[in-house]
Amino acid sequence: MEREKWLFIDSGNCDPAYNMALDEALLNWHSEGKIPPVIRFYGWNPATLSIGYFQKAEKEINLEAVEKYGLGFVRRPTGGRGVLHDQELTYSVIVTEEHHNMPSSVTEAYRVISEGILQGFRNLGLEAYFAIPRTEEEKAGLKNPRSAVCFDAPSWYELVVEGRKVAGSAQTRQKGVILQHGSILLDLDEDKLFDLFIYSSERVRERMQRAFSSKAVAMNDLRETPVTMDEAKVAFHKGFEEGLGLTLQPYTLSEEQQREVEEIAASRYRSKEWTFRR
Repeated sequence: MEREKWLFIDSGNCDPAYNMALDEALLNWHSEGKIPPVIRFYGWNPATLSIGYFQKAEKEINLEAVEKYGLGFVRRPTGGRGVLHDQELTYSVIVTEEHHNMPSSVTEAYRVISEGILQGFRNLGLEAYFAIPRTEEEKAGLKNPRSAVCFDAPSWYELVVEGRKVAGSAQTRQKGVILQHGSILLDLDEDKLFDLFIYSSERVRERMQRAFSSKAVAMNDLRETPVTMDEAKVAFHKGFEEGLGLTLQPYTLSEEQQREVEEIAASRYRSKEWTFRR
């Protein structure tokens, strides 16, 4: 049987506002029937701290540290907690809620989409598996996270290797379309990451950072030979095709589409009103 064809975009390293604007534009175009489902790979220039839609920027984020490190700063249209986008492959998936393979439940849709990420890790020789919170304490922690840091703990169906989280994802549903995007960590600077958040005391920070080290890991800490970005892209491109049963077709934006993305970036994601809205 012929595989379903989705679009594939590798937009390279873009500025944070453009990255979020392109994900939003792809969601809009798909909802209007202008494009089929799409998978996108991207990076960040400069490295960026993104915060979730519901986070309180000035209460949770050390903005002086963001500036000191020369990082970009952007609010995502999706929920979740703070993510340092630095040495990672970022992905997004845009697909209608009505797609025959997409369950109506958010957590089950995570599972289906994340099959592509699971296969990508296995293509790199890492035995990844899905996190399933089992204890009541773990389930309660998802509803009331103690940390503003995304990789502090795995959520339902996020990817885990040797008991530690290796990829973090967030999802939103708008206009009948699912947008899921997330971070696949190649390397991670934990000290820099923890400098970016506000803590009630230095002791709390130290305790949280120690706990974090036991819960999250970058893939190059698990392999004898480091993965290059090009190797990661090949592995996860193939992983999405295998995991979702797809053929991915390269797609390039038109000039008109590029202008539309830039308009969204300027009006929303470069706006202080959006970034500091809570």
